[in-house]
Amino acid sequence: MSFYRFCIAAAAFGLVVVSSHGRVAKAFPVDGDQTALPVSTELNEDAIDRPREVFRSDISGSKSYLVNLGNLAFSSPSILGGVAQQANMSCGTCHVNGAGNAKFFMPRMSTRPGNFDTTGPLFNPKADNGVLDPVRIPSLRGARYLAPYGADGRMASLHDFVRNVIVNEFAGPEPSPVIVDAIVAYLQDVDFLPNPSLGPGGRLIGKISDAERRGEALFAKPFPHDPGMSCAGCHVPSGAFVDHRQHDVGSGGLFKTPTLRNADFNAPYFHDGRFDSYDQVVAHFDSVFALGLTAQDRKDLVAYLTAVGDGTQPYEHEGAAASLKEINDFATVLGTAIPAGDKDVVGLAVETIGGELRELTEQYPDRKNTSVSGGGEERVNARGALKEVVLLLRRIEIAVGDGRTAEAAADYRNYRYLMAAAVPSLLAGAEQWSLFNPAVHDQHYMALRQVLQSRRVAR
Repeated sequence: MSFYRFCIAAAAFGLVVVSSHGRVAKAFPVDGDQTALPVSTELNEDAIDRPREVFRSDISGSKSYLVNLGNLAFSSPSILGGVAQQANMSCGTCHVNGAGNAKFFMPRMSTRPGNFDTTGPLFNPKADNGVLDPVRIPSLRGARYLAPYGADGRMASLHDFVRNVIVNEFAGPEPSPVIVDAIVAYLQDVDFLPNPSLGPGGRLIGKISDAERRGEALFAKPFPHDPGMSCAGCHVPSGAFVDHRQHDVGSGGLFKTPTLRNADFNAPYFHDGRFDSYDQVVAHFDSVFALGLTAQDRKDLVAYLTAVGDGTQPYEHEGAAASLKEINDFATVLGTAIPAGDKDVVGLAVETIGGELRELTEQYPDRKNTSVSGGGEERVNARGALKEVVLLLRRIEIAVGDGRTAEAAADYRNYRYLMAAAVPSLLAGAEQWSLFNPAVHDQHYMALRQVLQSRRVAR
C-alpha cells in the first residue's frame, strides 16, 4: 500500500500520518480493509528517514536521460502487474532508494521482517512453487559489481534479472527494451556509500582499532580443516568482497556470495535473512566449518565486518527538499520525451510524478485534519501549489497525445518554473506543520493507530 493511498484511507477518519524519532521511523502495518495486500502487511512507508542514495554520475554532476528514466520506472507501479499495481507497489517499495527494506513484512509471503517469497502465490500465481521459501530483500547498491543476480545467482545478467522480476515475479506486462535498459542503467549507477576505512584492494586504512586489525588477519586466515578456504577467498576484498560464485555454507543449498560493502545497513543476513547480527553470522561459520574461534576471535571478526560494512551518512531525512529533488530528476525525462512525441514515456512520467506529487500533498494535512493545529493557510497554499502542478502535468500528457508538442513544451517550461521557485517556497513555509515534522508525524500516527485499533475491536 502506498503512503498516498494510506493517507487517503486515513483521511476518512479525519487524520494524517506520523512516526518515532531516530534514524528509521517505527513501522506501521497497513489496514487490510484498505489494500489488496494481506492484513498486517508492513511496507515501512511511514519512515521519516530513508536510505541515502549515491550515484556514480554524481561525480560528473548530472545523470543521463537513461538513468533518470530508469529511476522513474523503478519507482512506478505501472510497470508491475496485478496485485502489486493495485496496491501501488513499485520496485522501490522493497528496494528503498536502491537499498533494502528491513521492515518489509507480508503475511504468507514473509517469515520475518526483511524477507519475501518471490515465488509465492500472491503476485503471480503462475510462478507459485507451492513452498514458502522467502529470500532476503537485498540492497542493490553497487549492483554493477555483484553478478550473478538473485539469491542463488541464477541470472547471469542484470538485464535478465530485471525482466524476470517484472514479468515472472510480479506478473507485469512485457517491458519495452528501452525500459529494461533504463532500469539497468539506473541500477548500475547506484553506488555503494563511501567508506573512508576502506583503501585500495579493500584493505582497512586510517585509524583502525587493534580488534579490527586482528579481525582482518583472521578474515584472510586459511580454515583449519581446509587450507584452500578462507573468508577472504569468497568475500574477496579487492573485488567488492564477492567472488561471483555460489557456495554451500550450511544454509540449505548453493547461494551466491553477498557483498560486505555497506553490510552494516543490510541486515538481516544470509539468503533468507535468518540472522540479525554479525555475531550470529560468525557463530554459524565457526560451527559449520569448525574454525575453532575463541571468544576474542569472534569479537575481532565482528569488529572487522563492522568496519568493512560501514558507510558515510547512510540515511537522510525525508523532507520536502529531498522529495522535490527526486521528482525533479524524474521530470527531466520530459525534456527529451516531449520534443520526440514519445507518448509512452510521457505517460509513464506523468503517472509516476503525479503519484509522487499527490503523496507529497498528503504530507501537508488539510484543515479538516484534527491532529494538526496551526499553519492552516500555509498548508492550504502548499497543497494548492502541488495540485496545480499535477494538473499541469496532465495537460502536458494530453497535448503530447494530441500531437501538440509545442504546447506541451510550453507547459513543461511553466512546470519547471513553478517547481524551481514557487512550489519549494510554499512547501518550506508550511513544513513545520507537515508530516515531515517528527512531532506532527508521531502525533498523527498515534491518532491513526487508535482509530484503527478501535475499528478492529468494534468488529
